[in-house]
Amino acid sequence: MDYKQLIIRGISYSQTQSGAYALLLEHEETHIKLPVVIGNFEAQSISLGLEKDIHPPRPLTHDLFTKFIVSANYELISVIIYQIVDGVFFSNINFKNKVTEEELILDARTSDAVAMAVRFDAPIFTTQQVLNEAGILLELEDVSKEEQSFSETVQTEDNLKSISMEELQKLLDEAVKEEDYDTALEIQEEIKRRKKKID
Repeated sequence: MDYKQLIIRGISYSQTQSGAYALLLEHEETHIKLPVVIGNFEAQSISLGLEKDIHPPRPLTHDLFTKFIVSANYELISVIIYQIVDGVFFSNINFKNKVTEEELILDARTSDAVAMAVRFDAPIFTTQQVLNEAGILLELEDVSKEEQSFSETVQTEDNLKSISMEELQKLLDEAVKEEDYDTALEIQEEIKRRKKKID
């Protein structure tokens, strides 16, 4: 299968889910962004994994699992986000034994898979289908105060249905600019629903 490599663009506080964060992944070639909602612990673990110079006084769960993998003569080869169902991403972690070259694939939550990948500097991949279903393609530009006021109208799915396509696109731009990826996904779903009706 032709997998698409993703890079980590950042982690931001979720605007719509209390105590949650949005992990932003991006396909470098197309600049399609894939926002994944993750928990507080996973956000902290990914951040610490990215900051190689910061070491917690006691090993986190992902650090412990990393040491176990290395001790068992395995290495983490890659992470593949292979599916999204009802807004939930499904991922596999691919391991390889350094001695026997035996391969091992484990199912994992995407947040855990990414937390492990950053500790091994392993690549993260996804499929074109996942990018099509959940990806956001936007060029971030400065928006006027008039355009910013549109973001206040994003409250419920019913509100989105009463907004024109042009206004939806402005709301989508603003949501991504503010790193509110939960709202951006909701808006994009509404845009996709309308385009399907036209087709």
